[in-house]
Amino acid sequence: MSAVDLLIAAGVAFLAGGINSVAGGGSLILFPTLVALGLGTVEANVTNSVAQWPGYLGGVAGFRAEYAGQRSRIIRFSVVALLGGTAGSVLLLTTPSEAFDVVVPILVLLASLLLAVQPLLTTRLRRTEDTGTHRDSAWLYVALFFATVYGGYFGGALGVILVGVLGVALHRLKLANALKSVLSAVTATISLVIFALFGPVHWVFVAVAAPAALVGGFLGARIATRIPTSPLRVFIVTFGVAVSIYLFLRV
Repeated sequence: MSAVDLLIAAGVAFLAGGINSVAGGGSLILFPTLVALGLGTVEANVTNSVAQWPGYLGGVAGFRAEYAGQRSRIIRFSVVALLGGTAGSVLLLTTPSEAFDVVVPILVLLASLLLAVQPLLTTRLRRTEDTGTHRDSAWLYVALFFATVYGGYFGGALGVILVGVLGVALHRLKLANALKSVLSAVTATISLVIFALFGPVHWVFVAVAAPAALVGGFLGARIATRIPTSPLRVFIVTFGVAVSIYLFLRV
């Protein structure tokens, strides 16, 4: 890898961190960039996951006020995320890379489409907002498990999936957003540990991309209210669909 490759990775990671704060979907930018720089799809996926991990911690810190009175629920949901993230990460590392090459175009396309319909989902959840107290249904734990399995395996647009599941179950969009950040952080952390110990992580890329993603995420959060998200979302979705087509043709 050259200095130019590292510079490109850092620049795209910076953009990805900002995009995650503003609209979500940063992985759909960084992952294909790492592939284009010569990494295999599995290598790019695990490197992308490790590099973007610091940004999730910032998301948790930003929702501190929403966690009041949610300690028991956070613990229960985090255990589910721990199990799901572990299962997804192990599945990625123990199945043939050829299988990931086949499924990743579908996952990228799915993530892009989920990002495209996110505004509709958010509007629907706001209409059903309820400040009452609800007992968590059994199906919610099952759904969160499979969502975090997906997060450990690939992770693109995991936040969109979690907000949808939590919003439908809890009828509280702000709380769903806050809990999404916690579960994303738990899933990313267990994936980080497993990938660091057993995965083909390119640490040189991580060394330049992780700090860039952290700075980008911080700055993105500061200016999120000033940036129109619709044009950015259209760009990310279009780019993601183009990447999925490229990966389909590459198989």
